[in-house]
This record gives sequence, structure tokens and C-alpha cells, in this order.
Amino acid sequence: MDKDISIKRSNPGLPIKAHPHAKLLSALVALSLLSCGVKPEPLNIGKDACYTCKMTIMDKRFGAEIVTKKGKVYKFDDLNCMMNFSNSEFEEEEDIAYRLVVDFAHPEKLIDATQAFYSQSEYVKSPMASHFAAFEKKEDVNTFNKELEGVILKWEEIEEQFK
Repeated sequence: MDKDISIKRSNPGLPIKAHPHAKLLSALVALSLLSCGVKPEPLNIGKDACYTCKMTIMDKRFGAEIVTKKGKVYKFDDLNCMMNFSNSEFEEEEDIAYRLVVDFAHPEKLIDATQAFYSQSEYVKSPMASHFAAFEKKEDVNTFNKELEGVILKWEEIEEQFK
């Protein structure tokens, strides 16, 4: 025998009131969802390993990172390793949220790899011998190239070299 279970309101003519803290709780939930967004991580020099070659990232002037739209972070010790990973198609291009490189002039800073200026020179002693240094500002790459006689490249040219 099924029983009809229903909730009866004491005064059916009045609207149901929300809990007094409902707006605050909603705001906190929304804020927590935003804080869980996809974002780059700093490279931990001497601790993080390169995803491609498995070597420990040791030189703070070089390094790269790919972050997927799902939040997976791949870290690399050299542009060479990041490009080899990209060409492997392990992650689909449309799934990548960030492609970052270390700014050689400001090693504590990760910059957008697709907007960076690159210097290629035999005098750049990068970890995996790519001979590339990345810079956020054109002035910095120009200064660097005066000293080391490097060739200035943009992202599209880097991609061509690693195909």
C-alpha cells in the first residue's frame, strides 16, 4: 500500500523564503569555482622534472610549460622539449589553454610563448641544446643579440624549425 506523502505549508498563500544565508552561500560557491580555474604553475627549479626528457629543471633562464583546458600542467626544461611534446600530438591543439616559456631577461616570469621574441645563437647554452632564449620585450632580445650575435625569431618561425 503506497502512501501519498506530501509537504503541507502552514500558510499556502505566502511565498517560500530563502534561507537567510543563501545569497552568501551562493557567492562562496561561485568564488570557489572561479579559484579552481585553469592556470599556469611556477617552475620549481631543482625539483620539477621535464615531462619529455625527465631531467630535473635546473637552469632558471630556460624552461617552458603547457597547460591544458582541463588544468593538466606539463613542464619542460628547454624549448626543444616543449616543441617535441607539441609535435607528438599527445594533447590536441584545441585542448591547450596556455603555452608558456621563461623570459630569459626576467627568469622568474613565464610568458606567452606565441607572443615571445626568440633569440637563436650558438652562444645560448640551453639545457637540451636548442640554443633558444625567449624574451617578452623586443628591447630585451635586441640587447641580447648585440652581445651574442643571435637571430631573432617569432613563434611561427620556431614552429617551422621544429616540424
